Amino acid sequence: MDTEQLIKNMKASLLIARCPKCDEEFKLSDSLLFDGMKRFPDAAEQIRIQLAEELEKKKKELEKRKISVDVTAEKKAIEVGFGKMIEKFLPAYKDLELQFAECRPLYDPIDVLVFNGLLNRKVDSITFLEIKSGNSKLNNHQKMIKDAILDKKADMRVLG
Repeated sequence: MDTEQLIKNMKASLLIARCPKCDEEFKLSDSLLFDGMKRFPDAAEQIRIQLAEELEKKKKELEKRKISVDVTAEKKAIEVGFGKMIEKFLPAYKDLELQFAECRPLYDPIDVLVFNGLLNRKVDSITFLEIKSGNSKLNNHQKMIKDAILDKKADMRVLG
C-alpha cells in the first residue's frame, strides 16, 4: 500500500487519535493528513511557515540570552578568582588591624579563623572571618555556620 492510499484509508476510518499537546481526543478523519515527502497543502504550508518564523524568533531570543549569560558568567568568574587570590593574603594587610600570626586560613567554607590574643598567649576570642567584595553575600553554608555561631552551637573536642 502506498502513502496516498494509506492517507485515504485513514481519512475514511473511524480511528481516534489523542493530541500530545492538550491530551484531547479527535477523529483522524477531521485532521489535515498529507504526505510530508511531497508538496504541503496550502493550510499545512501556512502553519509550517508560521512555526518556522516562531522558531527563528525564539532562536534569536536564545542567542541574546546566551551572550548575556556568557558575559555575566565570565565577569563573575573573574571576580570570584580575584577574590580567592586576595583572601589568601588579606589578613596581612596592615589597615585590617589583624595580627597575621593570629590568622589561620581555612579558605572554604570560611576564609580565615582569627585567634584573637594568640600573640599575647591569651586567646580572648575566636573570629570566623569571611572576606567579601562588591555585592557578594554569604552562601548557604556560610549562613548556616554564622547561625550556628550566633546560636552558640560551636563546640570543641579533643581526640586521643
